[in-house]
Amino acid sequence: QVQLVESGGGLVQDGGSLRLSCAASGSIFSINAMNWYRQAPGKERELVAGITSDGSTNYADSVEGRFTISRDNAKNTVYLQMNSLKPEDTAVYYCNADLTASWIGIRVRYRELWGQGTLVTVSS
Repeated sequence: QVQLVESGGGLVQDGGSLRLSCAASGSIFSINAMNWYRQAPGKERELVAGITSDGSTNYADSVEGRFTISRDNAKNTVYLQMNSLKPEDTAVYYCNADLTASWIGIRVRYRELWGQGTLVTVSS
């Protein structure tokens, strides 16, 4: 079974920091892009940051300069370092990946694999 498991969410004060982790587990053959999305109450899910297999990154304007996405290919893990957090960053954060799994020589691509989400709450 292939899955993404997030961790690192919690409650933090305005201006604080948190680091989210997302680990892909299972028979992973390769991972292309990995992304972080978030969904605040009453709002649509939005892309926060993304990183490709070669390390290229992109960020939403609202988090540029405050958040940093990185990945450890050996651990099949992506991280989101969040600094200078604001109350408007409060949301459930979801990990998303485009990856290929392999079982006994059969490869299956998951273009939109999602984690279960982790809640980040920033208090004012």
